[in-house]
Amino acid sequence: MKERLITLIESALDTLIADGTLPADAKRPVQIDRTKDKSHGDFATNIALMLAKPAGMKPRDLAEKVIAALPQDSAIAKTEIAGPGFINFFQASDWLNSLLDQALADKHLSVARPEQPQTVVVDYSSPNLAKEMHVGHLRSSIIGDAVVRTLEFLGHNVVRQNHVGDWGTQFGMLLAYLDEQKHEESAAELSSELSDLEGFYRAAKQRFDESEEFATRARGLVVKLQAHDPDCLKLWGEFNSISLSHCQAVYDRLGVSLTADDVRGESAYNDDLSQVVADLDAKGLLSEDQGAQCVFMDEYKNKEGDPLPVIVQKADGGYLYATTDLAALRYRANTLGADRMLYFVDQRQALHFQQMFSLSKLAGFVPESTELSHMGFGTMNGPDGRPFKTRDGGTVKLIDLLNEAEERAYALVKEKNPQLDEEELRTIARAVGIGAVKYADLSKNRSSDYIFNFDQMLSFEGNTAPYLLYAYTRVASIFRKAELDMTQVSGEFLLQEDAEQALAARLVQFGEVLQSVAEKGLPNLLCLYLYELAGLFSSFYEHCPILNSEDEALKQSRLKLAALTARTLKQGMELLGLTPLERM
Repeated sequence: MKERLITLIESALDTLIADGTLPADAKRPVQIDRTKDKSHGDFATNIALMLAKPAGMKPRDLAEKVIAALPQDSAIAKTEIAGPGFINFFQASDWLNSLLDQALADKHLSVARPEQPQTVVVDYSSPNLAKEMHVGHLRSSIIGDAVVRTLEFLGHNVVRQNHVGDWGTQFGMLLAYLDEQKHEESAAELSSELSDLEGFYRAAKQRFDESEEFATRARGLVVKLQAHDPDCLKLWGEFNSISLSHCQAVYDRLGVSLTADDVRGESAYNDDLSQVVADLDAKGLLSEDQGAQCVFMDEYKNKEGDPLPVIVQKADGGYLYATTDLAALRYRANTLGADRMLYFVDQRQALHFQQMFSLSKLAGFVPESTELSHMGFGTMNGPDGRPFKTRDGGTVKLIDLLNEAEERAYALVKEKNPQLDEEELRTIARAVGIGAVKYADLSKNRSSDYIFNFDQMLSFEGNTAPYLLYAYTRVASIFRKAELDMTQVSGEFLLQEDAEQALAARLVQFGEVLQSVAEKGLPNLLCLYLYELAGLFSSFYEHCPILNSEDEALKQSRLKLAALTARTLKQGMELLGLTPLERM
């Protein structure tokens, strides 16, 4: 509705410029706000206040001119001038009813889909295969996944890219240790040892530090790996396969849609790295600095005003993250055909990605028309405000965090519903526990740090997953009591009470919210919408009898409103990666 009103007002301003009421340079961006008091309409704009001075008119007089120039639109019942010159818009009830009917009849809830879908490449999660996934991977994985799901729901062609760290000097150490253990242990013993990748890594590091012979062998394996030695590549492939299986177990547990097919690690770009450097040289962009090959761009300087280098090849001939990222950008633009690329990576990497994006276009690796966005995020912190750690200061494994969340949820659900059987308790506990961890993160603005708190995230009050999950079950219970399927509702919408009208008005904004999530990469906008929607339904449920309504037409109208609320809540939660429950 906001976009519709902006278009109408801009048309009116064009008319007023054409007839001389406004000077040609008077046009300003149109701001539309929702009114808090419905007696003042549904939307308001201050455009007449903004343009009164260049028009040489009183704001209220100009507001009258704007209203008179507005094109006719079936969505607007009436307009009014308020205060010093605000223009208030009242939605037409029959137009709102038609939107509700369209949403209820459509499997996509009448959310607009693009005429020309984009190919959107999304880089997210990206763990290091040398170690198990830890809490630091949570935000990238779930924020990226929520945006991916939303983009797909809106009709875009989404290409997931899990840019895992599967290359580098540490792999020589790990492969040397793996090879050593294969000769000393049985397959079962080795499998057991590899089930704890962190422990395996620490043991390999200890051998590397204590044995010069082992360290020499590890360094030699790095050289052989880089030279594509078949035996070394086979060993490397075995380790990566085991490590990726650990990652996939976490994704499955977390409800993240990444699969093995989405993995394209750093190693995939090895053969292109020398060509990246050669192409930068051919463009005249390379400079040598202390033996390293660098690119200097004037827009990136340090505090002293000196240009910051982008090093693409070290003095010893080795390549860096920047080289790999440039190769990945070129691959995603030219091979995957990306119209848009989103990188869900810690915001501390902001400068790196600004440089990569600028350089990739400067070098012609990526077309100017391709949108490149770093969707940075803050850190998940412990009660002390520092990055979340174990009690002894170690890294928290993500799987351990999820296990604890489920167990806490299980205890909570069992206390509230002791009559449920064990299987159902476990099903509910998983949805509530995992959902609580994810939603606590997703409901925060991704650029902000936040404090991890189990008690808050598992609360049934406030903007939490348990509250939302329960809100959905509450709507579902209405239809169970009525012994009615949600698809069986019929009749016309009769929105008589304020609570009905408020709920209906929010329901039709679902598509608008999803567009914002997709454009800005901010799932918290969807979280807030669903939380507000659940609150509006609660008010509607309290003030508007549904099953006990004596008026059959009104009962059917309210059942339709409840059904659309349920479907919207369910769809919204699924886009966030939550698992809706029919009862809990």
